[in-house]
Amino acid sequence: MLVAVGLSPQAKANIVAEPVVYSIDGQPFEGYFAFNQNFGDTQPLVLLIHDRDGLDDYEKRRTQMLAEQGYAAFAIDLFGQGVRPTSVDEARAQTSALYGDRATMRARLMAGLAQAQAQTGVDGSQVVAIGYCFGGAAVLEMARAGMDVDGFVAFHGSFDTPEGQDYSQTQGRVLILHGSADSAAPMADVAQLATELDTAEVDFEMEIYGGVDHAFTIWSDANRYDGMADRRSWQTLMTFLGEVLS
Repeated sequence: MLVAVGLSPQAKANIVAEPVVYSIDGQPFEGYFAFNQNFGDTQPLVLLIHDRDGLDDYEKRRTQMLAEQGYAAFAIDLFGQGVRPTSVDEARAQTSALYGDRATMRARLMAGLAQAQAQTGVDGSQVVAIGYCFGGAAVLEMARAGMDVDGFVAFHGSFDTPEGQDYSQTQGRVLILHGSADSAAPMADVAQLATELDTAEVDFEMEIYGGVDHAFTIWSDANRYDGMADRRSWQTLMTFLGEVLS
């Protein structure tokens, strides 16, 4: 079912958005696709990867915001249709299973990318992947896997590189948007990531927000949401997309 999304007049937007059910090894997954009909027949693709709570209203709104800017936006599902954690323990169980089985994580990322590229109106040759929290870690997994993507963006992600992995196969630019007070991924981890990216000669940028905690873009997290960092990081993303997908 298509859902019309109301937008400001200056956006000149005519957004259609819909859930997309697809299958991986016989298991159903449910993504979400948003497309602005007023920006032409084909548009660059932004692939969005959810946080540990699964694909919910937050990711759907972000895909709509991307569509407002003229990008075809597809939020992929890494947990499975109907699997939407409602507690920290449930969320941790889902993310831990994928962290412990990187082959399955990569298979689901690849399948989600393929599904996104198959949508009507998508220019599948121009792709940037973005992710929030757990999704930020998944985006970097895509980069290390050498997936054919033009850019990788992690919002308040985590940066541990599994044993045996590196960034030598990374094909696109990397952008890290992070808070200096993030206890989940402290600055020592950021520095280590920078060293790994330098060693692999990856084209990367990092924007660090002083005193800002983890999950600073998540509106529902009143204790950690930071409006300044949210706005600045979104504008930096828009600049990055304009450069990479031009």
